[in-house]
Parts: sequence; structure tokens; C-alpha cells
Amino acid sequence: MARTGKKRGNTPDQDPAFVERLEQAKAASVAQLLFKCARLLNEQAVARLEQPPGVPRIRPAHTSVFPHLDLAGTRLTELARRLGISKQAVGQLVDELEQMQVLERVPDPSDGRAKLIRFAKAPGRSLLDGLAHLRRFEQELGVAIGAPRMAALHDALGALLVALEDRSTPSA
Repeated sequence: MARTGKKRGNTPDQDPAFVERLEQAKAASVAQLLFKCARLLNEQAVARLEQPPGVPRIRPAHTSVFPHLDLAGTRLTELARRLGISKQAVGQLVDELEQMQVLERVPDPSDGRAKLIRFAKAPGRSLLDGLAHLRRFEQELGVAIGAPRMAALHDALGALLVALEDRSTPSA
């Protein structure tokens, strides 16, 4: 391929001053730290799951569905809206999780034609089993950062969750 002779300027990722400013801004952002910690926690917790051979592995894409499910169940269209992805994409994730006996589809009592997606009660695959797995992982992280810091983090995140939920509640 012939070169045109045009000199290309530095792209932002090649400019050391830009990279430094970007890294400083990211390190100063609580939201950026939460996003990165959430991603790493999810990846590492999923990687530690013990799953029998021949059973499809739960992937981080699957676990992204869990916080968006109401315990009583959530319609597929609402789940897609909450995740910000297409119905087809969330449908595929739900199909896979249903095959793994992690989720189940049940009739919506308010509309016989609709289905609700909720956590299944399969032994070893239930929501309580998943939370127990996360608790063990959290205990390891508590050792790494210290129990007082882990307790303070839990308290701060609980307070942040309440503040965020309050902000998302429509005013009367």
C-alpha cells in the first residue's frame, strides 16, 4: 500500500501528556473506580465458580442480568430496557441461563399471555447459592484490604445505593 505522504499526528493514546491527564482524571473519579471494580469483581467471581463438566459456564454477560431482575420476576421487554440492550440479546442470555437452571420463565399473573423471568430454585444454582459464593469472595477481599476498610466500603456503598435510588424515584 502506497503512502500518501501525509504526516499523521499523534492520536490521543500516543500523546503522553494526554494519557497522563486521562489516567489522573480516571483515578480521581469515584464512578470510574466503581465501574472498574465492578467489572473486575464480576470477572474474578465468575472465574472462581466451580461448575460441573458438561454444564455451560456462567459468563460475566450472564451475571449482568442479575441485578436487573425483580425477585417476583421481570418481563423480558423490561429487562432489555434496564440493560439497555435488544430484546433478542437479553432473550439469548435468558435462554442460556434457563438451560443452566439459574433462571426460569413463569406466567405473569397480571397478563396470562406474558411471561416473567425470575431466579430458579434449582439446588446449587439458586440466588442464595450465588450470594454465598460472593460472600466467600468478599471475605477474601476483606483480608486483602482489611476488615475495617471492607466494612466501611459496605456502609458507604449502602448509603450511595439509597441516595441513587432516592434520585431515581419520581417526584410526587
